[in-house]
Amino acid sequence: MIVPRRVLGGPLYTAPSDELTRGVIGVGGMGREHMTYDGARLLAVCDVDADHLDRALGEAGPDVDGYSDYRELLARPDIDIVHIVTPPHWHGRMAVDAANAGKDIWCEKPMTRTIGEGERVVDAVRRNGTIFRLNTWFRFRDPFYGLGSEVAPLKKLVTAGAFGWPLRARIGAVTGFDWKLDQWVGLTGLRPQPVPAALDYDRWLGPAPYKPYHPHRVHRSFRGYWDYDAGGLGDMGQHYLDPVQYLLGKDDMSPVEIDIDAPQQHPDAVGTWREIRMRYADGCEIVLDGASREGDEIFIEGPEGWVRKAMRSNVGDLRAIAATLPEPPARVTDFSEAVRTRQRFALDAEIGHRSCTLVNLGAIALRLRRRLHFDPESGRFPGDDEANRLLDPPARASWGLA
Repeated sequence: MIVPRRVLGGPLYTAPSDELTRGVIGVGGMGREHMTYDGARLLAVCDVDADHLDRALGEAGPDVDGYSDYRELLARPDIDIVHIVTPPHWHGRMAVDAANAGKDIWCEKPMTRTIGEGERVVDAVRRNGTIFRLNTWFRFRDPFYGLGSEVAPLKKLVTAGAFGWPLRARIGAVTGFDWKLDQWVGLTGLRPQPVPAALDYDRWLGPAPYKPYHPHRVHRSFRGYWDYDAGGLGDMGQHYLDPVQYLLGKDDMSPVEIDIDAPQQHPDAVGTWREIRMRYADGCEIVLDGASREGDEIFIEGPEGWVRKAMRSNVGDLRAIAATLPEPPARVTDFSEAVRTRQRFALDAEIGHRSCTLVNLGAIALRLRRRLHFDPESGRFPGDDEANRLLDPPARASWGLA
């Protein structure tokens, strides 16, 4: 059994003065960015593509070890933190395995490819006392797309009821949400191609269904296929939706109705869509405008006010008003601090699962191209077997998520 250093005591205990260590799983373009993050010393990298692995090891230097099987990296007791930077169809399996191995986890978005995987990640993180961070940060730092401000002032105004209730948030042209939607469309009629010698394609597929190799299915263009992601919605959706979830105070709940306006979707290749609407039980609504139907449209509106691009509003000087309001409760936004002190990170597995559920609900509605009714308590679609089958489809044999 692998036990985290913090519970062993003695010389292996991670004292506040100790240096944290980490490994990165998946060292393609985004993964190599994770190699340079501060706060912990890099000990190992892993990739199923030998070319990616060799390039990463060349950049990392001689003191970093390389692996083609992530389980060998997880078995190292000297690694505290694992970065998961693979395609999303691997996130759930690797996060559960990492939590069970006593590792703290820094995971790329979207957190999981399915809602069922997200539920199991949350359970594994709770059971193992794991510190988990999802790699999107707009709820607590950096100006949010199009807002011209960090989210904190707007959160204070929403909490104070400055715009009334319920609220509607529209994510579209004002935030540039259509930025990548057309880029991540899959191709149909792909003819099988020889697998490159450097790529372990079976291991790249992992829990995903077997499909003959084609270069467009892997690496930079994998997002265009349902087996691995959900197109531009999967790529950018959690970056946009997580701050809105926070603004609306929905970190512990999910929508009850999802509506879709989209052309017919291919069963394998992700296509485009025009609009996804998600409505909560209290009447709040999130609108994803994939077609940028409105130009300088309202970002957030309620019965008593609205906000447009660059914090323009009809309720006065938002920044001045926000400066007079109480600050939100303090949160730990430094991952290394969270790991050392064992405090919950500001965007952990439970909160991340909720915002990833928004992404996955939208993806299910898009695939079925019809309105869905969702029960947040059970995490199921009442009386809708077709939709429920997409909540947690079975993994390929030998790669299931227990």
